[in-house]
Amino acid sequence: MNPSASPIRVLSAGLGNMGRSHALAYHQNPGFEVAGLVNRSKVSLPEELAAYEILPSFPEALAALKPELCSINTYSDTHADYAVMAMEAGAHVFVEKPLATTVADAKRVVACARANGRKLVVGYILRHHPSWMRLIAEGRKLGGPYVFRMNLNQQSSGQTWATHKSLMQTTSPIVDCGVHYVDVMCQITDAKPVEVRGMGLRLTDEIAADMYNYGHLQVIFDDGSIGWYEAGWGPMISETAFFVKDVMSPNGSVSIVMDQNARSDDIDVHTKTSVIRVHSAATGPDGRFLKRDADLMMEGEPGHQELCEREQDFVLRAIRSDIDLDRHMDDAVQSLKICLAADESVRTGKPVKL
Repeated sequence: MNPSASPIRVLSAGLGNMGRSHALAYHQNPGFEVAGLVNRSKVSLPEELAAYEILPSFPEALAALKPELCSINTYSDTHADYAVMAMEAGAHVFVEKPLATTVADAKRVVACARANGRKLVVGYILRHHPSWMRLIAEGRKLGGPYVFRMNLNQQSSGQTWATHKSLMQTTSPIVDCGVHYVDVMCQITDAKPVEVRGMGLRLTDEIAADMYNYGHLQVIFDDGSIGWYEAGWGPMISETAFFVKDVMSPNGSVSIVMDQNARSDDIDVHTKTSVIRVHSAATGPDGRFLKRDADLMMEGEPGHQELCEREQDFVLRAIRSDIDLDRHMDDAVQSLKICLAADESVRTGKPVKL
């Protein structure tokens, strides 16, 4: 990668929690130049971003500013159209997860990237977290078949609950958050998902009648591995065992041990691991375990903003060093396909064969 290359001009759309963090990452990285920010309404910004004009229309800003990279951090139902629009205009794209709201749209975005020779990076932030990378590596060492037990429930109130209700205008919790953890499952097993089942319940009158704020999915892989993921949002959600990240196999298990004082609506908690515990199932002639559990202390972990900076540094390297993103794009489609199948199962009451 050439450090003396001209900065990449980026148009960053969407200024919610993730959008502001990504915009800050571009602002602070000398490899980027912020050409403009897009948001449908004027919002308060951190001091570092206050000098940038907020434009209301993504298509108009794209045509006027002609950026080299578009960062799409808007609501999920705009992701596919904005990504295609940007790539057809000649820009590379970073798009927050989920890539789209349908599998057909996700495939359309990937096909557009390939047809136009553009880089497409999807916001799977855990792929840039050293502790999650270690969890995946330790899980793969165990060997399958696997049992995956994962959840991320959020007892939200105030502005956080307002944000969740906005997200649920288009996307359920098991899709919005689930793509991250299903992606982790897929990276560990490398097996093909074959069947998905889902359950969900609407626990509040504050969301649409056809939406649910608590959901649970189960996925079966062709190597025999099975996994579940649970996600609930709202003021009624319990904080008991809200963060479970567990991988088991015939040879043992690897788990994240969360700080007991952690709060479920703290955005930094969603990525921090505290301790990774590795357990071996091996026993001696007396039937007792041969090894004590090993606790891997994940000190000095990056916080939310640093993770966004790492993610955007990867985008920079992907563009300048022409990194092959074929597997990255295919994985993004697959994890979305599993979560959308779970959503379909919730609504139909039937398992979905993949």
